[in-house]
Amino acid sequence: MHNEHWVFGYGSLIFRVDFPYIKKQPASITGWSRRFWQGSHDHRGLPHAPGRVVTLVESSGEQCAGMAYLVKEHVFEHLDHREKNGYRRVDTALLFDDGNQRQGTVYIAEVDNHAFLGDASLDEIAAHIVASSGPSGHNIDYLLELDVALKQLGIDDAHVSQLAQLARDINTEDK
Repeated sequence: MHNEHWVFGYGSLIFRVDFPYIKKQPASITGWSRRFWQGSHDHRGLPHAPGRVVTLVESSGEQCAGMAYLVKEHVFEHLDHREKNGYRRVDTALLFDDGNQRQGTVYIAEVDNHAFLGDASLDEIAAHIVASSGPSGHNIDYLLELDVALKQLGIDDAHVSQLAQLARDINTEDK
């Protein structure tokens, strides 16, 4: 058990699980909110035209719900590569839906990283997402897959659901 560790997913780690895990459980972390404020130069955008993906921003008293995965230590080599564009590992307390608490790791792209795009209006963020694409596909697909995955888990995230609706509206107008 000493080489097993919990990792918390709040974005693509919820809907694109491309790593082996021992078990998964719904969980949340306190003091953070999910926001589309991180640039993606390597997955959902390009070096000269980054897309937008989620990171966590400090939000006193808020809880960010997601999925926790119990993984073997070697899985972090893959996750470190996947989350390389400005994310770093942060140790955090995980609160599981069954009331248990454990220590775990979460990847956060903090405001001082090279790819951080920061806040903008929801309309601006949605338009940016609709217009972006990269090696991993269209940025809007990331947003919509995250929105569906959160809803399937019973997670109400106003930031994500409002952006998803705005992006759908823009995408429909463009056709």
